[in-house]
Amino acid sequence: MLRILTLNLNGIRSAAGKGFFAWLADQRADVVCVQELKAQEADIGPALRAQAGYHAWFHCAEKKGYSGVGIYARTVPDRITAGIGNSEFDAEGRYLRADWGKLSVISLYLPSGSSSAERQAAKFRFMELFLPHLAALRAEGREIVICGDWNIAHKEIDLKNWKSNQKNSGFLPEERAWLSRVLDELGWVDVYRCLHPDTTGDAYTWWSTRGQAWAKNVGWRIDYQIGTPGVAAMAKLAGVFKDQRFSDHAPMMVEYDLD
Repeated sequence: MLRILTLNLNGIRSAAGKGFFAWLADQRADVVCVQELKAQEADIGPALRAQAGYHAWFHCAEKKGYSGVGIYARTVPDRITAGIGNSEFDAEGRYLRADWGKLSVISLYLPSGSSSAERQAAKFRFMELFLPHLAALRAEGREIVICGDWNIAHKEIDLKNWKSNQKNSGFLPEERAWLSRVLDELGWVDVYRCLHPDTTGDAYTWWSTRGQAWAKNVGWRIDYQIGTPGVAAMAKLAGVFKDQRFSDHAPMMVEYDLD
């Protein structure tokens, strides 16, 4: 059994201070993908890097206090690849890939466009160049799981207030159509939805810090594990952990029966 966990930390030091790594020690995860480190390599000291039983790799943003992704794993991968070969987005630390044998796990932090029109334009640029990258990954013939914050709620079932968010970043028609292409045209699989096709509130992974979004469970499902069909078919259990809050996102775990 392979347990993969993903979480947008909204700051690795902040999440650590809220008990994330103490909680993680009891989760029996084999691979942990994290996003939005908000830290440089020099900021990630031994206390954050050397978690019991894990090796760790990071792809940090050049800008301080911004973005960044990481992977914790119990076994050392055959290869680590940081970035997608695009200078604009590789400088933002949005992609880290680990390969073990015929399996790859990727930690992804797709840009958000909610802060400005300029960032929405950057999000669209990333989506445009990432689609052929996803096609190339599928052509490798490997089993791949892409974990992380995709910053898109795919369907109406994936957020509480879908009617009022149709013109907002994260639920724009163009974004949703792009994610449909990823799944329908390229053949990637939304692993959680395969196991829980009708789940609504329990599927949310992000809540605004405004108002009482968390208390009222006014959430969005924007964190995914999206896999190739072979490994997706091996998924046996998936869940979102909401008993403790480590960031404005919640951890999402999938168990894959690789035996």
